[in-house]
Amino acid sequence: MIRTTEIKELRLLSRGKVRDIYELDENLLIVTTDRVSAFDFILNQTIPYKGIVLNKLSVHNFMKTRNIIENHLIYSDFDLLPPELRKYDFLRDRFMVVKKTKPLPVECIVRGYITGSAWSEYVKSQTIGGMYVEPGLMESERFHEPVFTPSTKAEKGHDENISVDAMKNIIGRERAEEVMSVSLKLYSFVSEALHSSGILLADTKMEFGILDGRLIFIDEAFTPDSSRFWFLDKYKKGEKQESLDKQFIRNYLLSTDWDRKSPPPDLPEEIVNKTSEIYKEIYRIVTNESLS
Repeated sequence: MIRTTEIKELRLLSRGKVRDIYELDENLLIVTTDRVSAFDFILNQTIPYKGIVLNKLSVHNFMKTRNIIENHLIYSDFDLLPPELRKYDFLRDRFMVVKKTKPLPVECIVRGYITGSAWSEYVKSQTIGGMYVEPGLMESERFHEPVFTPSTKAEKGHDENISVDAMKNIIGRERAEEVMSVSLKLYSFVSEALHSSGILLADTKMEFGILDGRLIFIDEAFTPDSSRFWFLDKYKKGEKQESLDKQFIRNYLLSTDWDRKSPPPDLPEEIVNKTSEIYKEIYRIVTNESLS
C-alpha cells in the first residue's frame, strides 16, 4: 500500500487528499496513492488497491470518452516513463502522465438520482443547487432528466454547492454552457454503458481545464471516489442504496460518535478490507478485469 510518494528526480507540485502531482518536463505526473478521505479529513488508514483502481478506472474512462471531449491523458504505460523513473516500481498501475491545463475553479456534478446532499437540500427546501425541482420525489428516485449542479472547488475545507448562474458569473456564460453540455453528454454515455453491466450511476463529479482555449476533461473519470454506483438489481426508490463507492466509509463514520470536527477515528480492519473489496468489484464490473 502506498500512502506517500517521494520522487527525488521531480519537483512535487502538490500533495492532495489522494494524489501526489509532480512536474515532468512540460507535463504532469499524477500518482494516485491509497490514501482515503471523508468529510474533508484524510483518514489514518490506507485502502489496499484503492490507488490502482482509481488510476486504472480513470484511464479506462478517459479512453472511452475521447470522442465526446479531449482529456488530459498522455500515457499511463510504465515502460514509457523516463529510465530514471522506472526504478520507482510503486508507479506501476497508479500513475498518469497528463497535459498541463488551467483548471476551472468549479466542479461539475451531474445527478441522475436524488441522493446525498441533493436529497438533504430537497427535503428542506424542494431545491437542488438552489433550483426548484418537481415535488413529491422519494429518496434515491430517478430524475426525469439528469440534473447539473455545480460546486466551488475549495483548496481546503468543504466544496460549496452553487447555482448555475453563480457558475456563469465565475467562468463566463459561454464556457459554462459548454461545460454543462459536455458534462451531461459524458454522464449519459457512461451511465448507459454501466446500466448494461447492471450498475446505476447515481451521480458523478467531473473537473475540466483549459488548454490553448480548448475545454479539456481532467483529474479523474467516473471512479468510486468521484461517483456513486448502485446495483441495478437491488435498486429500490424510497430508501438508501447499497453502493460500490466511498459511501461505505462515510456510512461507517456516520454510525460512530465522531463529531466530524476533530481528527477522525481509525477504521476497523473489517471496514478497510470491505472497502478494498468494493473498489476492486466496481473495477471488475466496469472493465471485465480482476485485480489480484
